[in-house]
This record gives sequence, structure tokens and C-alpha cells, in this order.
Amino acid sequence: MGKIVNESNETRPQILGERGMFEHRALWMYFLLQEAKKKGNVDWEELRQAIYNCGSYQGGNLREACGSSNSCKTFKNVWLPDSCLSLFDMEVVACDDDHLSLDYHYCPLVKAWQKLGCTEEEIARLCDIAMDGDRGIAAAMGYDFDLQTSIAKGAKVCSVRFTRK
Repeated sequence: MGKIVNESNETRPQILGERGMFEHRALWMYFLLQEAKKKGNVDWEELRQAIYNCGSYQGGNLREACGSSNSCKTFKNVWLPDSCLSLFDMEVVACDDDHLSLDYHYCPLVKAWQKLGCTEEEIARLCDIAMDGDRGIAAAMGYDFDLQTSIAKGAKVCSVRFTRK
């Protein structure tokens, strides 16, 4: 695992405020997992399904919002209007009816875990658990999901790929 580099030059107050909400979500997740761990009866891995279920729920709503089309183009427009792309310094690498390829150049969740002083190993694990939400969204949309690279594991970007089945 390489050293995590997760910086952005974003200065717009609205985007910074919205990123703060994502950081809050990451803190919420971390502290819930810590409490479960302290109780001694739940391991972080056992809570993945809850995160996946949340993504499935969100994905079902997105699928409904996309109407009869489950094209990746429609999904991208419903899920990620241009205003959302700035939250993660997101780049749309490719987008057609069957593929949506995204590169995230910044992650507010990783930033929150860095601020907490989590180890790189913890950040990588927390990130992968959080990505179960995206896996749930993909499944609900009828897509395959591939996380090719991750900022949390020392890559320059998170390379996220959705492919329509």
C-alpha cells in the first residue's frame, strides 16, 4: 500500500460545505463501527451488508428515477449532475449506454478518516466497506461494479467502473 495522497484545490464554499457533509457521513460510519467493535460481538466485516443494503435502497430509487432506461448515460445524469462532480473532483472518463467510467481525484470520506488519525490500513478497509454502498447501487441498477484503483490504497485516483449487464 502506498502513502495516501488526498488533496484538492477546491475553494468554493458550497462545495466545501457539501464535502463536510460527506466527511460527517464517514465519521458517523467510523464511530458506529468502533462502538460495535467495543461491544466485542460485531466485527467491521459483519456490517458490510448494512452498507450494501443502504446502497441497494438508494439504487432502487435511482432505478425508478431513470424510468424505463437503465442506460449508464441516464444513470449518470440522474445520479451525478454536474454539480456533484466537484464533490469528489470527479472526472467522467467514459459514458455510453453500457459503461460509466469515473475517476475520483479526491475523497472527503478518506479525508475524514485521515483527520481522525486512522492508519492507512484502517482507511483502506473503511473505504472498501463504504464502497459496498456503491456495489449495492450498481446491483440495483443491473450493473457490474469494478473498483480498479483506490485513493485509500495509495492510488492517485479511485477508478470506478459501472457496466450494464
